[in-house]
Amino acid sequence: MDVRALRYFVEVVNQQSFTRAAEVLHVTQPTISKMVRSLEEELGGPLLIRDGRHTRLTEAGKVVHARGQAVLGEVARLRQEVAEVDGLTRGELTIGIPPATGSYFARAIGAYRQQYPDVTLRLREQGTRALEDAVVSGELDIGVTFLPVSRPGLASYPVARQAASALFPASRTSAAAGPVSFRELADYPFVLYEDDFALARMVSDACASAGFIPNVVARSRYWDFIGELVAADVGIGILPDEAFARLDPARIVRRPVRDPEVVWDLGLIWREDYVSRAARAWLECCERIFSPPAASN
Repeated sequence: MDVRALRYFVEVVNQQSFTRAAEVLHVTQPTISKMVRSLEEELGGPLLIRDGRHTRLTEAGKVVHARGQAVLGEVARLRQEVAEVDGLTRGELTIGIPPATGSYFARAIGAYRQQYPDVTLRLREQGTRALEDAVVSGELDIGVTFLPVSRPGLASYPVARQAASALFPASRTSAAAGPVSFRELADYPFVLYEDDFALARMVSDACASAGFIPNVVARSRYWDFIGELVAADVGIGILPDEAFARLDPARIVRRPVRDPEVVWDLGLIWREDYVSRAARAWLECCERIFSPPAASN
């Protein structure tokens, strides 16, 4: 079986899109489609049902996806262990980072590249749920997610603590209006992250605690696009303050949310049973740069 075909298939499922998978893998979409078809032919049946722009797994596809992630994790581990025979003069480190959090790690990435220039560093931008799955399966060495994580077998290191705020189009409110409670947001349409992002779940839980189900009119994987939709008065958004700092304050107004407060505890996660030398070096680099954030009262 061609490992590349298996990797392409798993990425299509993880991204829920042939187009996004092609972007992540830096290949063309026809190449992705050809490799997935070859895998289906080899296994004797369809793995994906294509419904317009969306895809669904067949029963066989579910088996191949689950087992495929484990196989790819073992292949990555094999390559890493062979590379580490000579120390960190070569090798590969794969890190998954959710959108809107990459700026936290730019300095650490720069420091790591300077210290280990011959280690291939691969970065994947994805929702936290998918990143946690990829760490568990061994597809990623290190993931970035929101703590605490409830999955067994994962270790973690806290990196940052940050609040999320409600974003309004400037035509609807002003910063002078101050904080807003979730109950006051019940009548607004929402623009949120996709369901596989932890913040989407946190916002839904906060709305439920305030006694309503949010009217979600649009979803995106990209914080900057969410900001543009807010500015266009499609709906309000809930984003971390780090993301708001990179949006246009003339078009978008930030108001802190209360009752309940939405706080991100950002951290690194990895498998307890195996940490490659390249991953250990990354963790040591992050420990030098980041001090654990103070816990809230």
